[in-house]
Amino acid sequence: MLRSLGKTFLGFAGVALALYLAACAYLYFQQRQLLYYPQATRPADAASSRPLRAQGPRVLVSYREHDGPQAVVYFGGNAEDVSRSLPTLAAAFPGQALYLLHYRGYGGSEGSPSEAALLQDALELFDQARARHARVTLVGRSLGSGLAVHVASKRPAAKLVLVTPYDSIVGIAVQQYPFMPVSLLLEDRYESFRYAPRVRVPTHIIAAGQDRIIPRASTEQLLRRFAPGVARMTVVPGAGHNSISQDPHYLELLSAP
Repeated sequence: MLRSLGKTFLGFAGVALALYLAACAYLYFQQRQLLYYPQATRPADAASSRPLRAQGPRVLVSYREHDGPQAVVYFGGNAEDVSRSLPTLAAAFPGQALYLLHYRGYGGSEGSPSEAALLQDALELFDQARARHARVTLVGRSLGSGLAVHVASKRPAAKLVLVTPYDSIVGIAVQQYPFMPVSLLLEDRYESFRYAPRVRVPTHIIAAGQDRIIPRASTEQLLRRFAPGVARMTVVPGAGHNSISQDPHYLELLSAP
């Protein structure tokens, strides 16, 4: 009887292990579908969009031309059509040129999103803006905050604004899938904590008081990664992760010195 029970237990254990490995395999092969939610529609105003580069994957940029030394480069969230953020940014930065990156696979851009591809495009867009304008502010929202921190650590930005940012995507995934080895499975890690200590420009973190997507602890942990005196944080009470831009003070927070 004991032998029979032992075989039964081993059978259940084998099934459980097989199911666990299958779940790990699903997470690994579906990880980018779980992280990115491309908006397939073309930019709302095609007249205000243009390709980032002449050759290679066709990546679009929504823009507002403006002569002068100041510009804003914007990286949006993982389900955002950034062309719809153009009026908000235009109101927040009335005297500046605007450049909003459509991630690969989003809003008419070709290709598939990945951290390496998006970072390549983000750096190229910053370089183009910096060639035309002496002072370039980087604004990153949610997923885009990881790109903005990374670019600010490598390029001479004038200012960095992070809306609902995280310390790392790995840390967020660990909380969402506590029984999965996500730290081993994730390819697109967006580890802002590695780059924040290298940022030397004034940084403003804008957090949502009722954020259900990015835990406050992750945002506060990111704040502590910056060198002393570099970063400050403002919490918008009552705002959610996706509704923060509807707060009446959002525009002034974006452009605050």
